Formats: sequence, structure tokens, C-alpha cells
Amino acid sequence: MPATRKVEQEVQSPTPALPKKRTTAAPKPKLLPPHAVILHNDAVNGFDFAVEVLRKVFHYGGAKAFWLTLRAHVGGRSVIWSGSKEVAELKADQVRGCGPDPRKASAGARPLRTSIEPMPG
Repeated sequence: MPATRKVEQEVQSPTPALPKKRTTAAPKPKLLPPHAVILHNDAVNGFDFAVEVLRKVFHYGGAKAFWLTLRAHVGGRSVIWSGSKEVAELKADQVRGCGPDPRKASAGARPLRTSIEPMPG
């Protein structure tokens, strides 16, 4: 019977504990805040030209493009788009890439003025 007793001891002996892994929280990458593309009021380029540019670049409907342009005209500036910084830079470049209003070329028109700012929050 000594053989069975040895087996019982082996079965009853505690299993060796596995080493505990340290569970440290991996640092989460800090997300960048969304950025806004700002359209600034322009005394030279035509209102209708600004509306056309917003429709072309952002594919906005006529009413939305008109409203955003009106806000820039009355308030001096208007947020025309918001999202990731990289896309905001691209969109601002696309607006400027449309060039000046061809109907105002003799008046020294420049491309629509835009800027990029981080959104609050």
C-alpha cells in the first residue's frame, strides 16, 4: 500500500503557483483635439465666390454654404469644418487652392483666407 499512499500525496499536494504577471496599465496615447477650419471675412472676394468654394471643397448644399459664408461676413470669421488636424490642414489648403475670385482679379484679390485652430474641450 505504500505505493498508493505516495500517489495520494502527489494528488493532494498543491500545484505550483504560476508567477503573477504585473498588470500595469499601458499608457494610452493622448488624442489630439479636433481642429476647426476658420473662414475669415474678405472685403475683396465676392460673397457668391466664397459660397461656390465651400460647395466645391466641402460638398455642402447651397443653404449651408450660404449660411457659413454669411456668418464669416457678419461676424468676421466662421467655423466651416472641424475634424482631425491633418484633414483640417488639407481642407484649408484646398480652399486656398481655389485661388482668388476671377471676377475681382483687377482689384488685387487673393485666395480666401483660412486658418486652423484647435477646438475647445
